[in-house]
Amino acid sequence: MTDLIFENVRLLDPANGLDTLGALLVRDGRIADLGRSIGRPEGAKVIDGDSAILCPGLVDMRAEVGEPGGEYRETIASAAVAAAAGGITTLAALPDTKPAIDDPALVRHLRARGEETGSLTILPYAAATKGCRGEELAELGLLREAGAVAFTDGARAIGSARMMRLILSYARAFGARVVQHPEEPTLAEGGAATSGELATRLGLHAIHPAAEALMVARDLRLLRMTGGALHFAHVSTGEAIGLIRAAKADGLDVTCDTAPPYFDLNETAIGNFRTYAKLSPPLRAEEDRLAVVAALADGTIDAIASDHQPRDADDKRLPFAQAAAGGVGLATLLAVTLAQVHGGAIPLARALGLLTAGPANVLGVKAGTLAKGAPADLCLFDLDAAWQVEAGELPGRAQNTPFDGRALEGRVIGTWKAGRRVFG
Repeated sequence: MTDLIFENVRLLDPANGLDTLGALLVRDGRIADLGRSIGRPEGAKVIDGDSAILCPGLVDMRAEVGEPGGEYRETIASAAVAAAAGGITTLAALPDTKPAIDDPALVRHLRARGEETGSLTILPYAAATKGCRGEELAELGLLREAGAVAFTDGARAIGSARMMRLILSYARAFGARVVQHPEEPTLAEGGAATSGELATRLGLHAIHPAAEALMVARDLRLLRMTGGALHFAHVSTGEAIGLIRAAKADGLDVTCDTAPPYFDLNETAIGNFRTYAKLSPPLRAEEDRLAVVAALADGTIDAIASDHQPRDADDKRLPFAQAAAGGVGLATLLAVTLAQVHGGAIPLARALGLLTAGPANVLGVKAGTLAKGAPADLCLFDLDAAWQVEAGELPGRAQNTPFDGRALEGRVIGTWKAGRRVFG
């Protein structure tokens, strides 16, 4: 493989506190050297970055990929195309598929399917309970041995306190984290929007935001009992974030992520029954959105995930209450996050850390860094390039973006996986 050298780039690696104009050398698929001034090997292919930012390939810690069972919505191949366009080189895939990822062979299959794309490392989550039904414990030890990065029932909350206690205890024995969808299921059942004036005016069955905090409070108590490791996905309310912040201060092994809709949009985005903005959890009030932004800035939130949920057009062309919840997010993950940088709410290094080293640390994987010897998984982007999100024009199969029509600044120029260009 010919040496590849990036010159005139702004090297930004939050994992190592690096932020400098310089160069980076790729040799045999790995980062061989980087810094303000490095030599140019004879015969190397040169890429002039024109002062664009070169950072680690993004690590997306929460996404649906459509396989197995949902290929009509998305395939691993189409998800890989969308991920590459978004600068994502590592992706953790949810297990609540059909069939659910509750068999070690399926864990290995997902990893292999990721390798086949040549552009995306897939890190499979394994089901915490058989079939993600919440009734019977899955074979956690065998699933972990097969390569599962953590245990979760995906978009389904683990509703039984007894079952959650068992999962936390067993996962601890295998050195794994449990990921919870924090929404008390009996309060959320049948709900389509956050309770309040808007949901009432639209006549929608609502979900009280306390459903999130109640589940967080319960699981934090179970975490104290078991001493395990717990992660809350797509946190969206100030009350839940406050509980997590306090638990961290008490020394509990708890982490959390959020997704771009919860810091870029509020409940008004559902407008007059706009189904592309129907998400799970639902979009919240403005005060909760601001609480999420504050938690991104102060370190309470450990990662930003795409929360990519591809849906078929027919799943969204239904009355709001019946339409499927979920929005795509791979291609827009970086740019929507950068909107908080442009708005002054979050420093650039912090924002990129939430997309690279942060999720890698939560998952316990070696990714999201520009360290010498690390795989050359790279993202080159223009911080100020303007573009507009258009449903129907996004890479990938599914187009159900809640950001349709959103003007953004910050666009991926190129993505490299193990030194090979896979986008741009």
